[in-house]
Amino acid sequence: MPLRFATDASERQWQTSLQWHDTMRAMKLYRNQKCWWVEEGGIYSPLVDFSADRWLGAEDPIGHLAHHLGAVKTSLRDLDAVVAPIQSQEVWAAGVTYLRSKAARMEESDFSASAYDKVYEAARPELFFKATPNRCVGPGGALKLRDDSKWMVPEPELTLVISANQKLVGFTIGNDLSCRDIEGENLLYLPQAKVWDQCCGLGPCILLADNPEAIRESDISVEIVRDKKSVFSGSTSIGRIKRSFEELIGYLFRNQSFPNGVFLLTGTGIVPPDDFTLVRGDEVRITVETIGMLSNFCQ
Repeated sequence: MPLRFATDASERQWQTSLQWHDTMRAMKLYRNQKCWWVEEGGIYSPLVDFSADRWLGAEDPIGHLAHHLGAVKTSLRDLDAVVAPIQSQEVWAAGVTYLRSKAARMEESDFSASAYDKVYEAARPELFFKATPNRCVGPGGALKLRDDSKWMVPEPELTLVISANQKLVGFTIGNDLSCRDIEGENLLYLPQAKVWDQCCGLGPCILLADNPEAIRESDISVEIVRDKKSVFSGSTSIGRIKRSFEELIGYLFRNQSFPNGVFLLTGTGIVPPDDFTLVRGDEVRITVETIGMLSNFCQ
């Protein structure tokens, strides 16, 4: 569904540098096939020549974005065909960051139960590679169900948007589509349980992180709709993530660099019952009120 613009036709003058910083908390970045857009207070404006790669690769991401905001004007056009808010960034994920996730992983695998128990309490978090940008789908995009798995679930996750210099600059919503039967059979099968074409949903936008800790006061929820009926729903507080964002980012950047920034999914605290699996045609709706809703269909 296309997003509608505000009807105010006057030009908007954006503040820059430190004066602009106070307004950043309400801003969101969207992307469609044409360009990136900024939304603040119901007003959507195009960011001419803006690149997420240059933004996240900049020494001062806030100043870089402020420079682009200084020249934008209000537009009245519809923002249709929104795509995943990512360019060349890798997508990584943290696992077993919620107590509920630890319990679910231990239940799905007798073979690996002790590993999940230990990593929840360990100093070093579980981090794994999830997707390249071409494996990600945006709002309304189709997630692909593996044909060699019989137990697949969505994993609704707050996703950190991190600059090349390890600065947390924003948040989006991620869907870490996962095969519980493949992962449960053997931990060494984790890459196959997590990574394939169309395995990750991202969107609908990037909420700029003016006060990163404030997001912990929000809830994340999921609803799965099948044949126009809700077949599963659940929610949890983002504040239940055991580890700090700084801790996860610090470990992610150990001995590796991300010149164009990186996205990091932070784990899930919502787990459907063991007798539930996604089927083709299901719609997965994940919501964080301050960010929006990410909706994807399964195929």
